[in-house]
Amino acid sequence: MSKVVSAGLLIYRWRPEPGARAGDPPSGRRLEALLVHPGGPYFVKREIGVWSIPKGQVDPGEDRLVAARRECREETGYEPDGPFTSLGGVKYKNHKVVYAWAVEGDFDPADLVSITFEMVWPPRSGKVVDVPEVDRAAWFGLASARAAIVPSQRRFIDDLEALVASPAEPGSEDSVDERPGGPADDGEPASG
Repeated sequence: MSKVVSAGLLIYRWRPEPGARAGDPPSGRRLEALLVHPGGPYFVKREIGVWSIPKGQVDPGEDRLVAARRECREETGYEPDGPFTSLGGVKYKNHKVVYAWAVEGDFDPADLVSITFEMVWPPRSGKVVDVPEVDRAAWFGLASARAAIVPSQRRFIDDLEALVASPAEPGSEDSVDERPGGPADDGEPASG
């Protein structure tokens, strides 16, 4: 059985803290991360622990960063220019590995355009419907992002926070978090 590898982008931006005034020092800013919500009927009523970075499966022989940029474009319609900083990878309980890169960018969630996939719905009905891979995107403060994101990807939020606090310590592209009892992949969409 071959290992499933996915790659994605953790897009971040800086916003003024509520109540901050023009000319306030940089400490008056808050870091936000862009997350996407999986499309389809299985996730329509779920909010906690199902959001994700825009990501998807790496094709055989494909460069991971190229795949991450492609998947972000397919899921959101947006492709940031870079520079990109590797956050390494996380290993899910099902042995899937997801690699991520942090990149600063600004995306209006109202501009979301996602590719679709076909699925039978309702189950066993024989009726095939088109479902968007991503049904919405939103900017989250880091505490809210940790609650909303798939548990296996929380480390990426932590790494982003450390990266912007100390930009001299980028992650290794090949490092994978395999801590015993590590994050679960509950709520992980089946696609990408």
